[in-house]
Amino acid sequence: MSDRTGALDAVVFGVDIQSGDVRGDAPSYALVVFDGDSIERDVVSYRKLRRRINDERPTMVATDNMYELAEDKDALIHFLGSLPPETTLVQVTGGTDPEPLSRVASRHGVPYAKKPMKEAEAAARLAAANVGQAVTAFTNTTEVKVARGRSTGSGGWSEDRYTRRIHGSVKRRTREVESELDDAGLDYERDATEKYGGFSNAIFTVQAPPSDLPVSTERSGDVRIEIERQRRDGVEFEPLVKRRDRVIVGIDPGTTTAVAIVSTDGAVLDVLSTRTADTAAVIEWIIERGRPVIVAADVTPMPETVEKIRRSFDASGWVPDRDLPVDVKQHRTREEGYDNDHERDAIAAAFGAYDANKDKFERIARETPPRQDQGAVLERVVAGNEPLAEVLSDLQDDGEEEEENTEHVPRELTAEERRINRLETQVERLQDHVETLEGTIEQKDDRIDEYEQKLSDARSEQRRETRKSREVTRLERRNNQLERKLETERERIEELESKLERLKALWKLDHSNFADVAEKKAGLVPVKIIEQFTRDDIETADEKFGLAEDDVVFLRDASGAGRSTAQRLADINPKVVLRNGQLSDMADAILFDEEIPVAPAEMVTIQEVDELAVARESEVEEAIEDWHQRAEDRKREQSAEMVDRLISEHRADRPEG
Repeated sequence: MSDRTGALDAVVFGVDIQSGDVRGDAPSYALVVFDGDSIERDVVSYRKLRRRINDERPTMVATDNMYELAEDKDALIHFLGSLPPETTLVQVTGGTDPEPLSRVASRHGVPYAKKPMKEAEAAARLAAANVGQAVTAFTNTTEVKVARGRSTGSGGWSEDRYTRRIHGSVKRRTREVESELDDAGLDYERDATEKYGGFSNAIFTVQAPPSDLPVSTERSGDVRIEIERQRRDGVEFEPLVKRRDRVIVGIDPGTTTAVAIVSTDGAVLDVLSTRTADTAAVIEWIIERGRPVIVAADVTPMPETVEKIRRSFDASGWVPDRDLPVDVKQHRTREEGYDNDHERDAIAAAFGAYDANKDKFERIARETPPRQDQGAVLERVVAGNEPLAEVLSDLQDDGEEEEENTEHVPRELTAEERRINRLETQVERLQDHVETLEGTIEQKDDRIDEYEQKLSDARSEQRRETRKSREVTRLERRNNQLERKLETERERIEELESKLERLKALWKLDHSNFADVAEKKAGLVPVKIIEQFTRDDIETADEKFGLAEDDVVFLRDASGAGRSTAQRLADINPKVVLRNGQLSDMADAILFDEEIPVAPAEMVTIQEVDELAVARESEVEEAIEDWHQRAEDRKREQSAEMVDRLISEHRADRPEG
């Protein structure tokens, strides 16, 4: 959570129900907008409150009771999910066991009155001072789903290209999202479902809140992107400012640095293992979790890195008499959870320091008076090596002196009467000096007011710059997305223009009586090439330059085709099929039955230019004529075979004798 303790760098909304009930119709709310300097007050409807939150995106929405904004737990979770990513709901009266708002306000010196607008203002001021608990229902894990934006239809070969295009678009956008997440340095896992032509969907599980993602919800043509935060099991509370109790820190340095935080009563509070964080980052992580009184290692002497961290906290150091054996560390940490051996070693080091100082901790807890700060005693005794009796005596003497200063002097007025008389003259002389000093104080107060005004102006300017910077970043991100989309469209246009030029060339060859066709092209016919005699390659050729009736088709590899593939080619009804290699018996029979001329490619001179090809019309006609002659012979042979078969069957059926 935020660690701000002073001036705000954003806006806080304080909210309290003014009239009605969130479970009824049309509740109204007292709304206080507080930015650290100025206060805006308003009474708004629930709908207007939600609209202002979405438009102005405050850092916090503060209330004394979160169920004034939602009728039940499900509605509260829905409300939390609808908040902008940068906005946090704060219950200033606490978490699971809230206190009265009047008591919290009194404890923190915030003005309070039992009126909705005053309660809303108190909530805003308390949240601005980091008082209260953040209400959360979502983790910092976000799910980004890239999926189809259109239905692929009911099926059929005519829809195959449409389906393939949609799945290809999903796959392409998935790769773009993956690249953007990599550029942003975010940790994620990807789970993609492969379908015909690409992906039907892809799900990214990203370890970051939605506000940190470089992508947003969108729906464009064939693809849509949905973003959803991962929910917790229920509603949870997190303090706005974490307490910094005195703790024991165990450290295992190396390529992987592990750190364990253990309380002074022997409980593991947190564990970290990292390969990337430097010493400064490790120190910052420790600061967020407590104030170390002991920094420990599991080997002796203390490693230099651990010693450096110990000195930064001015804490006491602990190392074992000899390096802790693995079996000892395993036994001591057997009831704790850890992810690797480095974390185990750090926990074992912290436990070693705790075991060595356990009696001292218990004595401090037992002998420190209830009103004394036990953390301060721990620091002086454990980290400062001061005797406990001396520390407690100092603290007790300080308390007695304060009592004497507040109670003893008024009671001794009579006993000090003669001394007061002697000082009266001195007081009179000092009064003039006091007046002079008061004048100086007034001048300084004026300068303070001036500086505070300048500081207020600077803060306002900083907030404006921050908002401007966020908007610029958002626009730059949007601009990058549009530039990538533009580049994709340009590539598509170039591809289509190239295809159009090829189709124009083929069309001119098909219409040789056009005036702009060169004489050298007379007598030529276009040849449309299919790489392999497969259904996919037929569809690819059809998509590139179109296959139509009376086309001359060249099968570069005629082998392997089955019944459905041959029937697909026969349905086009080409003028002739030129082949390289032998057709399968099934394909040959189907093309013959459909009276599709088939001839070896060697009979025709084919000239290829890029993806286009032409052949001499005369050679094509000769190949067709040759097929017709072969077809007549084949039909006669088939007729003779059929007659012989009938005669044989007849003889077989005739009775003997």
